[in-house]
Amino acid sequence: MQQLNDFFQNLHSILGGHPWFVFFLVGTGLFFTIYLRFPQLRYFRHAVKIVKGKFDKKGDKGDTSHFQALTTALSGTVGTGNIAGVAFAIFMGGPAALFWMLVTAFVGMCTKFVEVTLSHKYRDFDEQGMVAGGPMYYMKKRLNINLKNGKLIKTGKWLGIFFAAATILSSFGSGSMPQINSITDSVLATFGIKRIITGAIMAVLLAFVIIGGIKRIAKVTEKLVPSMALIYIIGALAVIITNYQNIIPSFGAIFSNVFSGQAAVGGFLGASFAFMFNQGVNRGLFSNEAGQGSAPIAHSAARAHEPVSEGLVAILEPFIDTIIICTITGLVLLSSGVWNEKLDNQFQNTDMIIFADTYNDEVKEDQVAIINHLSNESTLPLFNGELEIIDGTIQNELTIVHARSVAEDIKVLFEEKPFSGKVKIINGRAGNGDVDVIFTGKSLIHSAPLTARAFTKSFFGEWGKYIVSIGLLLFAFSTAISWSYYGDRSVTFLFGSKYVVFYRIFYVIGFFFAGFTDTTIIWNLSLLTVVFMAIPNLFGILLLQKDVKGTIKNYWVNFKSEHPDVKIPEKIK
Repeated sequence: MQQLNDFFQNLHSILGGHPWFVFFLVGTGLFFTIYLRFPQLRYFRHAVKIVKGKFDKKGDKGDTSHFQALTTALSGTVGTGNIAGVAFAIFMGGPAALFWMLVTAFVGMCTKFVEVTLSHKYRDFDEQGMVAGGPMYYMKKRLNINLKNGKLIKTGKWLGIFFAAATILSSFGSGSMPQINSITDSVLATFGIKRIITGAIMAVLLAFVIIGGIKRIAKVTEKLVPSMALIYIIGALAVIITNYQNIIPSFGAIFSNVFSGQAAVGGFLGASFAFMFNQGVNRGLFSNEAGQGSAPIAHSAARAHEPVSEGLVAILEPFIDTIIICTITGLVLLSSGVWNEKLDNQFQNTDMIIFADTYNDEVKEDQVAIINHLSNESTLPLFNGELEIIDGTIQNELTIVHARSVAEDIKVLFEEKPFSGKVKIINGRAGNGDVDVIFTGKSLIHSAPLTARAFTKSFFGEWGKYIVSIGLLLFAFSTAISWSYYGDRSVTFLFGSKYVVFYRIFYVIGFFFAGFTDTTIIWNLSLLTVVFMAIPNLFGILLLQKDVKGTIKNYWVNFKSEHPDVKIPEKIK
């Protein structure tokens, strides 16, 4: 498992974790923001009216309403990225990483407008009369190469095949596995229910919903999304109000280091600007999926006579998902003060490194040395050999870093009791040999457990963590539902609708087993699958920039002729 995790991390460092991808993602959104003259601002009010159904027509083709398409897409994005993802971004890059998440969301509003418009415009219908849409369809129809001799090279078809295959992989890596893993972790920490039990129950519920296809999914999500958002926001506001004196300092923390990097604070060892920027953008993408090409699959199913109208609806998605909900989560983490506190927890082997020398995280030189090692800029000597442990206490002189912080009050347990004996360590990693020991102690924590701890810092007290558990359960479950639809539309594109049932069976099985798999590995896999979808989609929408602009112009011409008394946010030449 450690080798697999290392492989995922190394591959991600070349792809999504590399600066080129970050600039490509943000740059694409920035380009369309300028090219289309800030549609996320100019068209915002009009988009709200469309969602309300003000301009609906009888006879529009599709499987869902505008509101159902929005809630289905939101259920796919409002998930662990909003609860666990924000906590992970701040844990990795500090408070200013949240700023770059918000920047990614703002330009992502425009990116999503473009990709949804194209996907809706070039959608198809499958053998059963259901909508089959998404980036793979505009790729297949519009990204072919015409040679001068009249010969057509079907490059778009192969690009669509790659995207569809990546979507199926991502439905497990983004939509299924991290979601159930976060659910089982949170339920275990809050209620003490074993992961395998939670995973089994949720897998049965998932199977019941997705068997009904998009119509049942839409009916579930249109009720689930508003309910879960309300529950979560009430709990979050309770924390922020309780810690009202920290609201202004929290905003200061978010904006004060956006171009300089985060210095060490408390148990947090610090982060460079490049690392902080990278984490903010990547987590922003994981949160709202703008540019990834997933949400257009849901929006393609909407009943609409004009593709631009559904593209306008999609503008609201990153705004709700990231700018509102992720900001609230970030303020909870910062105002509560838990983001840089060392807290009692059980260490995960993939998140733990054992160094051969001793280091003090209150000494500047030691802070820099550890951070440089974690960032692969330099190396420190790792422990190799055997740990001598007596009554749970390590006798060797060394340093254990867990969750990017120097661990304290370390105890080694076996079958929940203090362990005495030897534990083999290879290159700073616990090999354990024949003894399956557990390391516990104080360190930083991240993802859903960090958010759950923050929610206890309000007048709700310990009840606050139940809000996170319930909210996370609903958020993550709804994400898994939507991603099953993204995957089955991709299976339809590749193989035909008759094979969808086999995909759904594998999806539910994978969902179950991910409930008790190492969290770190799953998060690293999910980052990779996001990139595999985003790269071809971003290239595709850039190549079709003129198509998008022309489609938008035609929309406003037609809209003005049909609604002459309605003021429109566009000058028609």
